[in-house]
Amino acid sequence: MRIAINATPLLSTLTGVGNYIFQTSKALARVAPEHEYSYYYGYYTKKLFAAEGKGLFYEIKEIVKQVPAAKKFARAIKDNISPLTLKPFDLYFEPNFIPLKIRARRTVVSVMDFSFELYPQWHPSERMEYFRRKFWKNIGRADRIIAISDFVRDEAVNKFGLPAEKVRTVRLGFNREVFRPMSREELAPVRAKFSLPEKFILCVGSMEPRKNLINLLRAYVSLPKEIRSAYKVVFAGFKGWENKEIMSLLAELKRDAVYLGYITDFELGALYNMATLFAYPSFYEGFGLPPLEAMACGCPVVVSRAASLPEVCGSAAVYVEPFDPSSIARGIERLAGDPVLRASLREAGLARAAQFSWESSAAEHLKIFEEARRA
Repeated sequence: MRIAINATPLLSTLTGVGNYIFQTSKALARVAPEHEYSYYYGYYTKKLFAAEGKGLFYEIKEIVKQVPAAKKFARAIKDNISPLTLKPFDLYFEPNFIPLKIRARRTVVSVMDFSFELYPQWHPSERMEYFRRKFWKNIGRADRIIAISDFVRDEAVNKFGLPAEKVRTVRLGFNREVFRPMSREELAPVRAKFSLPEKFILCVGSMEPRKNLINLLRAYVSLPKEIRSAYKVVFAGFKGWENKEIMSLLAELKRDAVYLGYITDFELGALYNMATLFAYPSFYEGFGLPPLEAMACGCPVVVSRAASLPEVCGSAAVYVEPFDPSSIARGIERLAGDPVLRASLREAGLARAAQFSWESSAAEHLKIFEEARRA
């Protein structure tokens, strides 16, 4: 098959969707090299690439994001350019919610979650306006829809009425070269770079409302004095948006809370390895890649009993109620104070993570591509 993949999110520093596109595209080429893959970046190329760090495109994008009119103009260009090809592709794979005007006989679209419908307050107004205008109008063009968890598939079919016969679940994977148990020699430079203590609680993700970082910090403050004195809390991830209260709380707790900002994948893998435990009390996730990565590194996890997270973590986690800071605090205290439980969850997490890979995810994508082609 001649397969076109929209890769424009790879032009900026990788976050959730970009990581999904990059890893899935690499795995597709490994699992099924007999197909011809074309990647769309505003033009077509056979080469898959991604921005490394905060390059020029990222800096330009950050400037554009500050100007609502410029953001609208950029989206309009993306939506209305009709990428020209001499003949249509056999299949167009849109991994980012809304299909573009790419000529193909069949179209498969991935949907990460429905937070744009359920929790519009978690998104910038410009993004919400774009989704309101484009998502429901264009999703009907999809011959098949990929949901990244059974949770998202259930929402798609039972809450939003998408046709059950079109929606398939394909779970994500993780980068096994990076997210794995590491040696002390590998970890030492990262510990030194960030001046990390021997014991700390780690939280990873964009600094924005849906990640529930305010309740996490409230939970941390309420921990018994002996635990707070023994464990700092370390945050890593983009600053996100609507984060003034979060950043203010971090500033107040600067002796106990550390914000590292955006870090490389290797540094992130090292952090998972060094952390005493990983806390992820997110309100809502379509999948929840950070807990999976943490488990793959042997880090015991505390996660929300919400959305897709129990589906990803299974019995290899301590579960808490995300809207209740005292529940989050109890989960952290339980795991921080029990080395036997931590050791048990370390082994359970490694076994759970072994069930996920980008190769198996790519193989499932290919089955759906073939199904769409025959439809």
